[in-house]
Amino acid sequence: MDWYMMNCELLATCSALGYLEGDVYHREPDCLESVKDLIRYLRHEDETRDVRQQLGAAQILQNDLLPILVQYPQDKVLFDAVVRLMVNLTQPALLCFGKVPPDATSRHHFLQVLSYLQAYKEAFASEKVFGVLSEKLYDLLQLDWEQRQEEDTLLIERILLLVRNVLHVPPDPTEEQGVDGDASVHDRVLWALHISGMDDLLKFLASAQGEQQWALHVLEIISLMFRDQSPEELAALGQGQTAAEHGEDTQELETLRQRELAERRARALQRPSRHSRFGGSYVLQGLKAIGDRDVVFHKGLHNLKSYSHDLGKEMRRVPRRRQAAPEAEPPRRSARNVRLFLRHFCQDFLEGCYNRLMLLVKDQLVREKAQQHDETYYLWATAFFMAFNRRRGFRPELVSETVGVRAFHFIEQNLTTYYEMALMDKKEAVTWARRMHLALKAYQELLRTVQEMDRSPEQAVRDSSQVIKSNIFYLMEYRELFLALFRKFDETKQPRSFLRDLVETAHLFLRMLEHFCRGRTSLVVQSKRVQRRKKPRTPAAVAPQPPSAVELEELWAGLDPQIQACLQGQVPLPEDMVPFDAASETPVEEQRTEALLRIQGCLRDAQVPQALRLLRSARDVWPEGDVFGPPDAGPPEETRLLREILFAPLPWHAPPEAEEPEEEEDEEEEEEEETMQVSEKEFNFLDYLKRFACPPVVRALVLLLRGYARNSPRTNHCAARLLHRLARDLHMEALLFQLSLFALFHRLLNDPAAGAHQELVALAKFVLGKFFALAATNKKAFVELLFWKSPAAVREMTEGYSSLREGEGAGRSRVPPWTPQEEQELRELYWKYKEVEGEDIIAAILAHLPAPGRTRRQVVKQLVRLGLASSAKDFPRERKGTHLVLWTQEQEEELTRLFEEFQGSEDVLGNIMKHLTARRSRARVVEKLLGLGLVSERKELYKKRRRKGHGPGLGAAGAPVVPAQDSSAEDRDSEEEEEEEDEAEEGPMEGHWAPEEGAGQGLAHSLHQEGLAGPLQWLENCLRRTAGDREEDGVSHPVPLVPLSEENEDAMEDRRFRALLRRLGLRPPANEQESFWRIPAALTPQQLRRAAASIAHYSPDPPGSPKGLLEPPRCPQDPTPAEQPPAGLGSDSESEEPVPVPSLVQPGTKRRRELNSEDEDDGSSGAEPAPAAPRAEEDEDEDEDPEPLGRRKRIRRIEEEEEEED
Repeated sequence: MDWYMMNCELLATCSALGYLEGDVYHREPDCLESVKDLIRYLRHEDETRDVRQQLGAAQILQNDLLPILVQYPQDKVLFDAVVRLMVNLTQPALLCFGKVPPDATSRHHFLQVLSYLQAYKEAFASEKVFGVLSEKLYDLLQLDWEQRQEEDTLLIERILLLVRNVLHVPPDPTEEQGVDGDASVHDRVLWALHISGMDDLLKFLASAQGEQQWALHVLEIISLMFRDQSPEELAALGQGQTAAEHGEDTQELETLRQRELAERRARALQRPSRHSRFGGSYVLQGLKAIGDRDVVFHKGLHNLKSYSHDLGKEMRRVPRRRQAAPEAEPPRRSARNVRLFLRHFCQDFLEGCYNRLMLLVKDQLVREKAQQHDETYYLWATAFFMAFNRRRGFRPELVSETVGVRAFHFIEQNLTTYYEMALMDKKEAVTWARRMHLALKAYQELLRTVQEMDRSPEQAVRDSSQVIKSNIFYLMEYRELFLALFRKFDETKQPRSFLRDLVETAHLFLRMLEHFCRGRTSLVVQSKRVQRRKKPRTPAAVAPQPPSAVELEELWAGLDPQIQACLQGQVPLPEDMVPFDAASETPVEEQRTEALLRIQGCLRDAQVPQALRLLRSARDVWPEGDVFGPPDAGPPEETRLLREILFAPLPWHAPPEAEEPEEEEDEEEEEEEETMQVSEKEFNFLDYLKRFACPPVVRALVLLLRGYARNSPRTNHCAARLLHRLARDLHMEALLFQLSLFALFHRLLNDPAAGAHQELVALAKFVLGKFFALAATNKKAFVELLFWKSPAAVREMTEGYSSLREGEGAGRSRVPPWTPQEEQELRELYWKYKEVEGEDIIAAILAHLPAPGRTRRQVVKQLVRLGLASSAKDFPRERKGTHLVLWTQEQEEELTRLFEEFQGSEDVLGNIMKHLTARRSRARVVEKLLGLGLVSERKELYKKRRRKGHGPGLGAAGAPVVPAQDSSAEDRDSEEEEEEEDEAEEGPMEGHWAPEEGAGQGLAHSLHQEGLAGPLQWLENCLRRTAGDREEDGVSHPVPLVPLSEENEDAMEDRRFRALLRRLGLRPPANEQESFWRIPAALTPQQLRRAAASIAHYSPDPPGSPKGLLEPPRCPQDPTPAEQPPAGLGSDSESEEPVPVPSLVQPGTKRRRELNSEDEDDGSSGAEPAPAAPRAEEDEDEDEDPEPLGRRKRIRRIEEEEEEED
């Protein structure tokens, strides 16, 4: 940008800074204000960074700011303002633009800003500038914390940020084209930093106790200082050339010499004895041209080897999304004096700063005090300094902070996070892959350090390495890490250097694991397996059962005073009750019926003001017919109308089932939930190595070996060793029979410098020999070269294509293959039953299919595969609950005969179920017996109790005597469990049960005698308070019983106390998300008071008196929405949504006690607990608590479901 094209205000501001005369800078009087104005201009620049570009083109930093900084350091205010301005000007271009702009215009601005930053960096390569910064930083660090002001702390941070920004500027490849050993701009900046003493200040900041807040700044600056350096080269500097290094150089020179000699021989063969114009023409027999004739070759025979059909063709352009990921800049060898200074810095940093600084940085990362992605500096420092320590006289105490199981866990956690983010965030996959590479390098260096500890002469160090390895090899996450990275390697997102480090790290891990297993007879490791189980489907909602006439009379007696108060105007009526919706698609007549239902629901829920408002609003909407009363109806008439609506048998509709979309046959199975099952098993190294025998691993290794000439000998050795393990150790040579690998072997064997790759040559000869030996017996081996192979394909290829037995191989499945005869029979059955109406085609085919063991899904899939159906949607599965099988007259007569036959037996229902011809559920049989009038109540179908002489009896007061433990306890328990099963099956019909007068008195008396008077008093107070709250609020919600005292909590664990809760109509936790029993919303205040009176009958104090007891806490109300649909009296409280309740009791502890309690010894922890419906009548044994869902019930339910499906 031209200087004269600057903004006028910006030009005037820059002119007011001062001027440079020779080496002396003369500042203007308005210099400080001009610097502040420039800061203000930068704050308001646009997205093209126009102010920054104009200041860069004018070279303000080189000509004005740096001279001011050098010549006026004593002016503290001006120095601070200049440093602020330079920090802003030198911030990285990526921070200015957010990312590299994709469009050409923005990218031009980005590159322009980057060029100005490179010019700034060259200007900072001055000893004077860093000398002034170092002196100022030194003076500030000399101040104690009491003397250091906030401005001083900010200036320290700005100086560190300025140094960071200068070192962060990337090199200019067009300007810096020197060879290794020349001093680049970065080297000159580092040398100026060293001469000024800034490096010593950085080491002080890293080790000082009172300067912990600068830990991340220091680590970031150090990482930028060593950006172009290799730790191995720095560690070897100054020690002289070792024998190994001399041998590597000799081998490299020998490779170059052999390649040069081979090229000379090839050129000598290419010289024809005659003129090239008379070279002749040749016919290549067996090589077809475009037509059917052989190729005619018009060049000399010495060019025959280079012939290809692709000669003369244009190279196909590779799309950008398929291009290989760009490689990072290779390490550059700096000037020798710079490398010596950096080597001494590394030594001093390791001895005095490394452990402390890494501890502080990790603490800030764990506590999330750092900025996002600052952990990458930690990962780089771990890899760099541990490699330097390993190559420079290994001393494990210098890097003890980053050697251990915690370090492995931290790096593995970050590596897994980067791996998952690279899979999810596709747009930033390259950036995540770069971070993943840093984590992989750190992980590799940790493994090498542990391997070096094994060779230590100190026994304590070797023992520490054994402990670390035992922990690493035990956990499954560390063993599965490399497999996951191999399987998800993408060369378009991850560079070749990442694959190189991955192969070397995997080779090192396998080698260490093999040596660790070799010295042990057995090794136990952790194994995790995902266990899937099907979730039970949610049962369909059941319509509420209307209350009896007696209950309605009691309810009306309680509602009458409230109605009179509302009619007299003592209670305000709500204004938001609208009975009619003009925008609804529901017809007007149906809306009138719904209005009646809403009024009835409000009355049954004790919401009198809402019911009265709805009645009057509906009267205004539907005045005709006097359905809601005449227009001039008075209080007596409205009272009569409300009573008639309350007692009217209105048709309550069951809530409709949600229509589920038709799904594919594969998705018609019940939903599955996954749980991680952790176990231990004996480790086998060969079994673990078989996990690497898969196409992604082999493909990645072949991709790496394509550049064998550019790879280091270490990389080629690791890749060849991994392939050798798969081929030789696992006897899977056929896994390497692939055409791309054979093309690589062909290029290797024809390479003049193949002598330098003897290990790869030996592997190629071994694999090729095995292939030609197999091709002599298997003629399809040449076709198999075109495909990557799995272990199952390898076995088929070597042992025969029919060698795999059922249940083996990659395609192993529990589904047996369909033979041609079975397919023909399936076609015939399909065409036979296709036109039959009212019958399930798949069910008919399964019933007549000769081959047993076929499932519905297998038949549907095969029909689709044969083209007889377009998809699985053509055969929808009949939904459960929608098909009602009617009882025929013969079945009713059979049921009547069986009832008369077993009417006097102990188990009437059980005997009927055994002898019934048509298989039906127990609930259906009970319902039919009630419908036929054979029994009047369900109690008559319960098992009869066997009574003994010492069995339980009734006392004079009607209270049951506590039964003694006798030999029939197990029989009674089993009978009680079966009775509970019957009640659970009948639950949908009797789920709206209400406690009768005096329910649970006998059980409460026996509990009082056992010392549970306190919990009984607490329960009574909760019931009475809830009744009062419902009368006061007019709204009913489920109220949890939260036992805050230890005594009440122990009582809630008691079997007999929970039996009392069931007798009173309270419900247990509906699912695993609920922890407390609840008072259902369906219980009216009158019913709650009756229940409280029944347990207070035997209390030592008057009912409701808390004398002598602690005041129980008030039961919190559930905050459910007020707009919930009204439910009738005794509505199903099980359908209420669970509401979390704060509790002082830890749910996990309580749940653990419940699992270990006595009444759940026979229960199933994996099944979802079914809500137990209370009994309407009292049993003879009121002192026994029904057992939960047992094993026999689960078996019976599974059998019934299978019978219904059949």
